[in-house]
Amino acid sequence: MALRVGQYAPDFVLEDHRGEKIRLSDYLGRKNVVLAFFPLAFTPI
Repeated sequence: MALRVGQYAPDFVLEDHRGEKIRLSDYLGRKNVVLAFFPLAFTPI
């Protein structure tokens, strides 16, 4: 799914380093968020 400039990213939930669930929408209107995806990062190859 490709996004266009200015389009909102779909909401998702991930665990932080403490195991707490973080939802992208928790930051909507409160903080700026930068999403960076690194294919195969931190995976043994």
